[in-house]
Amino acid sequence: MNFNDFTEQVSKIKNLPLPGTSSHYKMAPEIRIRELEAGGIIKKNPKKAGVMALFYPNDEELTHLLLILRKSYEGVHSNQVSFPGGKEEKQDKDLLATALRETYEEVGIEPEQVQVIRSVSQVYIPPSNFEVTPYVGIYRKTHPFVLQQDEVAKIIEVPLPDFMDDAKLITQSLSTSYAKNIEVPAFNLNGYTVWGATAMMLNEIRELFKEVL
Repeated sequence: MNFNDFTEQVSKIKNLPLPGTSSHYKMAPEIRIRELEAGGIIKKNPKKAGVMALFYPNDEELTHLLLILRKSYEGVHSNQVSFPGGKEEKQDKDLLATALRETYEEVGIEPEQVQVIRSVSQVYIPPSNFEVTPYVGIYRKTHPFVLQQDEVAKIIEVPLPDFMDDAKLITQSLSTSYAKNIEVPAFNLNGYTVWGATAMMLNEIRELFKEVL
């Protein structure tokens, strides 16, 4: 989709009700849904994080979504595909500031160059005890991204039609931090399996987009 056309249409999501839990559950394993509905998962003073779902044009002015592949490290989110973003720091005035700061640190985009459309529903991640607030943003430039070498292994540039394509929704057997070899709903984007909290957030954004694009 042409980026100018996209930017004209996407602002309409500002006034839409959020799909929230219903969209998240479509990308959650059955075991996780049962635990949530039974009250088996309780937030315990969670840490806060902000992430940015950033849409931008490529050299042909076609709309893309920016994702990153995190490097391997000792942690539950090692080597996973995610949005740019991270943990709230004391100097951040709010979680939007967190998302913008982390986006700058991880991929080199100045906060003032991001047009923020809106936030979407928070997602709680029990294994790491994080509550994540996602934001949808527009970046109008096409210059190369600058990776934070310590944390980011690769930039993943997803064409908007692939993100919106139902055929990119898959189910895969994965071993997670809480279960082994379970069937997990996921996105297959650019050859990467995107699952867990990122998939839940992506699906809510995708459902919003389907109402306006």
